[in-house]
Amino acid sequence: MRRVASVIGLPPENVEEYERLHAAAWPAVLDRLTRSNVTNYSIHRHGDLLFSYLEYVGDDYEADMAAIAADPATQEWWAVCEPLQRPLPDRADGEWWKGIPEVFHLD
Repeated sequence: MRRVASVIGLPPENVEEYERLHAAAWPAVLDRLTRSNVTNYSIHRHGDLLFSYLEYVGDDYEADMAAIAADPATQEWWAVCEPLQRPLPDRADGEWWKGIPEVFHLD
């Protein structure tokens, strides 16, 4: 199992809309995540930062992430959500959400 955490900004004026959207996340998007071996996925907000955490239980992370990115419902969801977000300036090239390293874990 692979644990994945990332962060992104969320301007205060977008909090209400972002949380409204995620309170009723689209079933097709959730289904694609499940079919791509994503489990235990959550997004938390602290002020103007969003923190996401997921567990990947598949065998080919890159292929499963590509399947998510190619999914038409997911692309539409991203088109709605991304304008609400503010990527962090120190994210890696090609990242939208900034990946953050795990420094401690207890099972």
